[in-house]
Amino acid sequence: MSIKLGVPSKGRLMEKTFDWFGQRGVTLSRSGSDREYSGKVEGIEGVELVLLSAGEIPRELNAGRIHLGVTGTDLVREKLGQWDQRVEEMAELGFGHADLIIAVPQFWVDVDTMDDLDAVAAAFRARHGFRLRIATKYHRLVRDFLRERGVADYQLVDSQGATEGTVKNETAEAVADITSTGDTLRANHLKILSDGLMLKSQATLFRARRAPMRDEDRRVLAELEERLGID
Repeated sequence: MSIKLGVPSKGRLMEKTFDWFGQRGVTLSRSGSDREYSGKVEGIEGVELVLLSAGEIPRELNAGRIHLGVTGTDLVREKLGQWDQRVEEMAELGFGHADLIIAVPQFWVDVDTMDDLDAVAAAFRARHGFRLRIATKYHRLVRDFLRERGVADYQLVDSQGATEGTVKNETAEAVADITSTGDTLRANHLKILSDGLMLKSQATLFRARRAPMRDEDRRVLAELEERLGID
């Protein structure tokens, strides 16, 4: 058995993760072609690299099939109920920054806060006979956020891509999505509510609380933590 480390399988998240570990003396690399989802680890014995999509990593951590995983804070908190009982945050990696926000059309000039959104949602339902639609793929996080702020007259519309375009396409009245620069929101004539920040996310190294470990695995994990400078 060995410590299994799950890392995003492609793109900038993979490259930045490889760089982060490499700067700390642990070299991660993909085995073979870009189509192969395995890799190798140099600089420490007893660690196995598993390449997964960022969205799969929370599930694999939760199931205990990997011991460690790098993914976004937003994905862990969305996919895992009571996430802090299932995984432990070991280190924030300092890249992959994004904010989960609620945005509305710019021409809603009188809507700037969540209280304003609540009032608009109630008026919208009275006028149109159905609830105001918010497009998102973050159902758990958005529901929790809106409930805490007393917003009730809404429905979530599932959107797995191009969420910002749903208002223009008239399939939603507002959006809840990840943004890093805000450029796509502005290009689609949307504005972020002044108190509409739900979560500041970044790439983070997580440890599965339930993954089975032998004494040898604990020794390897302690050595890896020391190498990575994790307290």
